[in-house]
Amino acid sequence: MPSPFEVLGVDPGTPQDGIHDAYRERVKEAHPDQGGSVAQFRRVQAAYETLLEREYEAQSAISDPPAETGARTAVEFVEYEAIVDRGWGLDDSDLFEKSRAAGINGSEYGRIAVDQDAPLLESIEDRGFAWPYSCRGGACANCAVAVLEGELSQPVNHILPEEAIEQGIRLSCVGKPQTDHLRLVYNVKHLPSIEDLRLPPRPVDRRGIE
Repeated sequence: MPSPFEVLGVDPGTPQDGIHDAYRERVKEAHPDQGGSVAQFRRVQAAYETLLEREYEAQSAISDPPAETGARTAVEFVEYEAIVDRGWGLDDSDLFEKSRAAGINGSEYGRIAVDQDAPLLESIEDRGFAWPYSCRGGACANCAVAVLEGELSQPVNHILPEEAIEQGIRLSCVGKPQTDHLRLVYNVKHLPSIEDLRLPPRPVDRRGIE
């Protein structure tokens, strides 16, 4: 069976950005609509997720990354509707353990390492994921996340009430990771404290669809 590196056509030691670029090319070729097959498409996705997982685990083992390499954050996330559908809540202490045990995957759950010098939403998109957003300027709650562990900065906030901030709600379009580890729930825009602070989704961008 070919290794994840062979599936994506990259060498061991290839940086995460290179892995991501290779994935974007291979997944296009493997897509059933482009002459590939469902099996090929899933194999490419599985290889990509495996290499992201390795990067996450490597980052998790670092307590103080060397300053010259750039600070990184190990991010673990799960989608809000995925936990609500199972009867779970943001206050569950073992939320992420249960998510892994339940086999939640794909876009609903992930573990990746990101740079601390870029907004979280931007880093997430660079890794091939799609989270809801609209304004990208801290003026709506479409991109809101609930931070359960770690810190996400909030340099711009034109909309979040104090109640939401105290609950750990942050805006991923402008917030940058501030700690080595970050656990959060995304797509929380329907929480009672912020539900009225959303903007209509962008009609040409399916990432903003309700």
